[in-house]
Order: sequence, then C-alpha cells, then structure tokens
Amino acid sequence: MRTTYVIVLTLAAAVASCFFTSPAARATSVGELRCEFLKNPQGIDTPQPRLSWILSSDARGQVQSAYEVLVASNEAKLKPGSTDLWDSGRVASSQSIHVRYAGKPLNSGQPCFWKVRVWDKDGKASDWSAPARWSMGLLHASDWHGKWIGKDEAVTKGEDRRLPARMLRREFDATKKIARATAYLSGLGLSELYLNGQKVGDDVLSPGLSEYNKRVFYVTHDVTKQLQPGRNAIGVWLGNGRYFAPRSSVPTTTRTYGYPKLLLQLNIEYTDGTRDAIVSDDSWKLSTEGPIQANNEYDGEEYDARREMNGWAAPQFDDGKWQPAAVVGEPGGQLSAQMINPIRVTETLKPIAITEPKPGVFIFDMGQNMVGWCRLKVTGPAGTAVSLRHAETLKPDGTLYLANIRSAKVTDIYTLNGQGEETYEPRFTYHGFRYVEVTGFPGKPTLESLAGRVVNDDVATAGEFACSHDLINRIYRNIVWGVRGNYRSISTDCPQRDERQGWLGDRSSESKGETYLFDVAALYSKWTQDMADAQQDNGSISDVCPSYWPLYNDNVTWPSSAVIIPGSLHDQYADEAVIARQYPSMVKWIDHMSGYIKDGIITKDNYGDWCVPPESPELIHSKDPARKTAPGILSTSYFCHCLKLMTHYAQLLNKPADAPRFTALADRLKKALNEKFYNQEKGYYDNGSQTSCVLPLAFDLVPPGQRDRVFQQLIHKITDETHGHVGTGLVGGQWLNRVLTAGGRPDLVYGFATHREYPSWGYMVEKGATTFWELWNGDTADPAMNSGNHVMLVGDLVIWLYEDLAGIKPDPQKPGFKHIVMKPHVVGDLKFVKATHQSPYGLIASQWHRDGANFDWQITVPPNTTATVYVPASKPDDVTEGDAPAADSPAVKPLRHQDGAAVFEVEAGKYHFKSTLPNGS
Repeated sequence: MRTTYVIVLTLAAAVASCFFTSPAARATSVGELRCEFLKNPQGIDTPQPRLSWILSSDARGQVQSAYEVLVASNEAKLKPGSTDLWDSGRVASSQSIHVRYAGKPLNSGQPCFWKVRVWDKDGKASDWSAPARWSMGLLHASDWHGKWIGKDEAVTKGEDRRLPARMLRREFDATKKIARATAYLSGLGLSELYLNGQKVGDDVLSPGLSEYNKRVFYVTHDVTKQLQPGRNAIGVWLGNGRYFAPRSSVPTTTRTYGYPKLLLQLNIEYTDGTRDAIVSDDSWKLSTEGPIQANNEYDGEEYDARREMNGWAAPQFDDGKWQPAAVVGEPGGQLSAQMINPIRVTETLKPIAITEPKPGVFIFDMGQNMVGWCRLKVTGPAGTAVSLRHAETLKPDGTLYLANIRSAKVTDIYTLNGQGEETYEPRFTYHGFRYVEVTGFPGKPTLESLAGRVVNDDVATAGEFACSHDLINRIYRNIVWGVRGNYRSISTDCPQRDERQGWLGDRSSESKGETYLFDVAALYSKWTQDMADAQQDNGSISDVCPSYWPLYNDNVTWPSSAVIIPGSLHDQYADEAVIARQYPSMVKWIDHMSGYIKDGIITKDNYGDWCVPPESPELIHSKDPARKTAPGILSTSYFCHCLKLMTHYAQLLNKPADAPRFTALADRLKKALNEKFYNQEKGYYDNGSQTSCVLPLAFDLVPPGQRDRVFQQLIHKITDETHGHVGTGLVGGQWLNRVLTAGGRPDLVYGFATHREYPSWGYMVEKGATTFWELWNGDTADPAMNSGNHVMLVGDLVIWLYEDLAGIKPDPQKPGFKHIVMKPHVVGDLKFVKATHQSPYGLIASQWHRDGANFDWQITVPPNTTATVYVPASKPDDVTEGDAPAADSPAVKPLRHQDGAAVFEVEAGKYHFKSTLPNGS
C-alpha cells in the first residue's frame, strides 16, 4: 500500500470552523479561477482546535485503524517523546476529521506545530506527515492593550454617505534582534495594514462583515519579515464598509454603527526573551487629506493621485500636518478572530471589446457579469479625471442600462497626477458588472487600459461538473460565477445595486448545493453565527443577517435558514459543532415563533413563494391567485420541517427532554395542516399550486396513502399548465427537483434544465446572461427589483446535478461522506456526466457514459470511506467491474436489485462498472 497525506486543519472557534492545508497546499480551478486553501492559519481563538487529515492510497479497501498526533511549540520539538504540547499516543480509531486538540492549555499568541501518522487496515504504520502549523490569537480581552482610535466629527448630508478614507500612522524603534512579530488588527469598516511602506497580506475588503454591536472581527498577520532593525513605521487605511452605512433610509432603514475606527496591537518578541507591544492610542497621527476623498460600497471611490503622500507608511515621513488620532468609543461587539478565508482578488479578466456609442464615452465589455472592480492604466496630464461607471447590461443604443442599479452611483473616479503611466485600483468599494463606461480618458483607450479584478471570499473549489449537454454546462458555469460573486464574508443577494444584503430565505436549502461548488464550511458556519448575533432577546431573527436592514418581521420561511443550514453543514461536513453552538439560538427562535401558532396553523408570512413566474412580462410578482401558495401552507410546512430538524438535533446532542416536545408539536402542525388545507376529494392542498404540492411532499407531511395523488397533481401542474416549465418561486424551487426525482420523474427536471423558452434557466442563457437573474423574466420586468446576478432561482439544481445526475451524495446516517450514496440517473438524451467532489475525506469522482443500452461508469471512493453504489442495469448478474462479474470483484459486495439498479456495497478505491441499461434505454 502507498499512503500519502494532505494535512487539513479544522479549527472550531466561537465564530466558525475553517479548513486549512499544510504548506504543500493543493490548488484547484474552475476555468481560469485559481485559489488555494489558507495555509498555516494565524491567530485562531478557539482553545481546542479540531484537526483533520486526508489519506490517499492506490489500494482498495484502505481504512485508518489508528492515528497519532503530535503538537509542539516549535518544529524542533515535533518528535515522539519531545513534544511539549500534545502527544495523543496511538489512538485506535478511524476518525480522521474533527479530532479535537487535547493537549496542554494554549496561550494567547502561542505558535503550534503539528503532524500526524496513521495505521492502515492491516496495522501498518505510515510515515509521519510533513509538519503544519497554526498560531493562537488573543484569547482574552485583557490581552488587548490598545485603544480604539479614529475621527468622529465628519458630517454627512442626507444619503450622501461617502467619507474620505482615514490614514493612520506611527513610527517606532526595534532596538534588538527580532525573533517573532505578530500584528492583530481590527479596522472598521474596512482596513489595509502597511509596514515600512509595504502592504501586509493580500486580503481586501477586510475584516469580514458582522453584527458590529455583538461581534467585531480581527485579523492576524505574522510580520516578522516585514520589520527591520532600528526605525519602523506602521500605517493603516480605514474605509467605510458597512460600519459607516452606505445609506440611511434608501431603499429602507439601514443600520449604521459609527465612523471608521482602528484597534491594533503589534506584539514583538526578541531573541533575548524580552517583548514589546506597539498599540493603537492617541500617540498615532491621522489624516483625511489623502488621495481617497470619498468611499462608499454602493457609490464607488474617488481617488485623487495628486494627493498621494509618498512614503506615508515608511519611516522618516513628515507627518507634521497630520492631526493626532482621537481615542473613540468601542464598537461594543466581542473581539473575535476571523476564522474564514479572506476576501482576495481571485482572478483577472481582460475585456473582449470596446465600443464608443457617444463621442468620448467608451464602453468596455468584460465578457462576463463579474463582481469586483477595475484596474485602470492611464497616462495623461495632472488633474485629468477619469470616471469608471459599472452596469450589468446595455441599452439598445449601446450605453449603460442603470435603472436596475437604483440609487447606487457605482462610479469610481481617478484623478491623474501626471507622472507617467499610472495604475489605479479601488480599495474600499466593489461593483457587480459586465460593462464599464469610461469617460474623461485622455486619448483613446485600448483593451489594455482596463482589466476586471474578480473579488470574493477565497474559498477553495470543491467540485467540477460537466455533461454532454452544452446548455446545462453553460447554466452550471453561470451558477458558479453567480455564487462566488455573492460571497462577501456572508452570502449576499446581489452585488450591484443599493442592497447587497444577507437575505436568509434565498439560501435555506440552496446553500447545500453550494457545498458541491466550493468549500463553504467556514463561511456558512460564520454566517449562522451572524444569525445568532442578530437575534433579538425575544428570539426574533431578522430576514437579513447581519441585520443592516433590521427586518424583524417574524415570518417563518426566511429565518428558518437559521435552523436548516446547520443541518446541511452536518450532512456535508459532519460538523456537529455548528449545531451545538447554534442550538440555543434555534430553540429560542422555535419557542418565539410557536407563539404565533393558532389552531395548529402558523400563517406568519411576508414574501410568499417569492418570484413565481408571473403571467405578464413586465410584472415582478404574479397577481394570479392560482400561481400563489397560501401563507398557512408555506409557514406551517416550513415550521414543521424545522421542528423535525430540531428533534434530530436534540437527539444528536443528547438532549432527551427536548426531542419529544419538538416531535409532538410537529405532529400537531402536520395534523392541522392536512385538516385545513388538504382536499381529500381532489387529492391536493388548497389551490393545488406547484409549491403547495412540493413542500408537503418534501417534508413528509402528506397523509398516509395520499402521496401519489399529491405527486400526480404536481405532475399535472407541470405538464399541463406550465407545459414542462418551472412554476415555483424561490421557496418551492429549493425542493422541487429532488421531489420530482424521488417520485420517479427526473425526466421533468432534465426538461427544466434543457428548456430554452421562458421561464427557464436556459432562457436566461439564450438572452446572454452569464450569471443568474433575480427574476425569470429578468429581460422584461420592472427594473425596481431586477438584478442580473442573484442566486435564489438556482433552487436545488446544483444538488440535483451532483446527487442525482452524477450520483454523489452523503449518507445522513454517516455524514460528511463517511458513507457515500452513489445513485446516478440516466435521463433524456444525455451521453455522459462527469463530476468530482472534494469531501472531508478526499476526492469523490463519478463519470458515466451511455452508448445505446451500454452503460459505463467509473467511480472513485476515497480512503477511510465506503459507498452504496446503484448501477443502472436490466440484469444484476450481467454487471461487470473491471474484467470480472461485479459480484466476484474485490471489495465489492452485492446487496440487491432495486428500482432498475444493481446495488453494491463497495470499499474505498477506484471501480469501473459496465451494464446494460433497463429497457434498452
């Protein structure tokens, strides 16, 4: 056996769980997208990190029988018998993910080095893995010695909430030889750190968004190499972000928390054992006279290069005209380490065309609806102002279409200093756009004058998907671009207009599909913490979290994400810690919302089945009662589903007193739902809308013996009324495809995915969309709510592509893909499907081809896991694996013949199955 390792740290903190890799991190890609797992994480604030590792082996059936973990304060001590923090000893266990550190208590700033070895199924020990490391953050409030500093006397008028960026600096001496230096920084709303004239790190739009009065994030940087003997200088840019809100009341009441502010601590350890700390206080200098004269995430950034202060973050700069920084009030939230991958520039796009619809007005086409900003290269006279305005689409005359951007100005202005070729990128804004209007450019720009800088949370790619149908591949590509473009330390609804909020309802179940695209374990763990932080004392959760738009409406469907998403994280990543952390908040919400139940029905609903395809092309919302689903069905069914999840969570966490009450209440609601809304004579609920069928079927609420009648009503609505097209909004759409497949009609889902007529995902593609629209009729609807980059209408399509087409699905009884259910569906005229997923245990792969009735399927099951495999076959005895009958193949165990498939249990390894499809299809 050959066994190798990729070490992955999983760090459970008060805020989030993160996956990290060893120094030999693997890069992954989707198209030209390239990103890496964060290596050697700095400044975590959980006292007992969880450690994970991934095994790789060429042999079939390999499982881990035991492990040993070593953790030491330096790499030299990372030897058996020499470790000073933890030697687990040989632990007889197959556990290779979420192994909790159980060594000596870790101190603030503690460096930790670790490695692991394992024993295989035959008891043979592996070599030790390559070492990896992490460091601890500041674990106690008393570890922080600085003060919050800034400038609070700025004045804004009305909705013009653009401020000059704050520049802060301080010089200091390092008089001894430096062993280690670590900077801890919280700059609100956004910040960039500089040492001796150079930016520290490559993160942007930092730190992450939060409920600032409850939680404030800090980031940690190892700056040992940036410091120098003698004189040093430290500088910080501060931008508005969401701390100083981009609006006050347009389009709705928006929370603001104060003016930008900084808390910083630079801990220096010298080789002689002494220490020093440089902290933020009133000895710092501050200026608002720098080049960034306005910044606002909705409206853009104004940068005057004539105001640049060369060397401002380097020693010996003359800051005599700067003012002393003021000590300002604390934001109020708990200081927490940012335990998610930072936002970075993850890709650069070159424009594909330039047009000039009017004299001096140049339109750059990036070829892709993207999120981020532009890098401008320009040469011209000092004082020339070049304006960059951003939009998703164009008018018929070739100029920008801006109506759907609403009040956002989406304009960056760069004023030249006239000193040769100049390059500019914004710092404290971002835009959603495909097209860029450039005005004021000296001369005529070329394609080299502008580049699109793609900006998002730098999450690792978790999967790839392709099939023989080009339209599905294009739809998938649009999903990938839309999903990652809306990662902004939370999952936003859209990136372009005056909104960009964390709407909960958009991602209730859709977020599970995202786990197949990207490693979002940390991001969604962090966002569920935001939901708990936004919760009011009475248990109410805002429809938007963080609650920058404080919409405490007490509807059921949107806040239910706070209950549903932790379950998906458990299914996909086996992360029980998120459920344990969120459990008190979930119980509090359940108890609060239970107060709205009347006669077993809860009718609290604000949004309905949002964005059902309307009957008229200009409408945003349908006015047709037959297309709508009753609030009592939406709310009661969703709340019943949440109660069932809570029963499961209570059992998982060993809370025997809670599970029975959740079960009893769910049963009561189910009974009332069927008594009030189910029409026994007609065999469907209320008006029989698609969503009124989907939800009771998805949540197992249909009375005994009636399931097929409800399912047939759904089929009737799809085939006869919507003519094979989707008829749900974002609520029903998050369950529709799985309900149809479970009922034996995956062909209808395939139809949804391959239609090119309205309403369909393919219709968007045919109209030139490169992301997903907010509305099915996004090309004709009122611009008041008509984003070109929204995720909500994806529904459960990604889940269906991976779990039902490719056949890669976790077994909820053994979550995190410890046991895999591989059950592909051969549908329509598809000739092949190819998919991979990077699970917590390693790469899972599925690739099938069909040639007439011949089915050929290659799969990969990672070490330390098993799988139940459903091979479509007319005769199970005719199924082969490799060159032999499948029943005789090593590590393959025949189970049964079910639903037109030969079912096998397989151990870890690579397999090649062949069969004859049922019915010669």
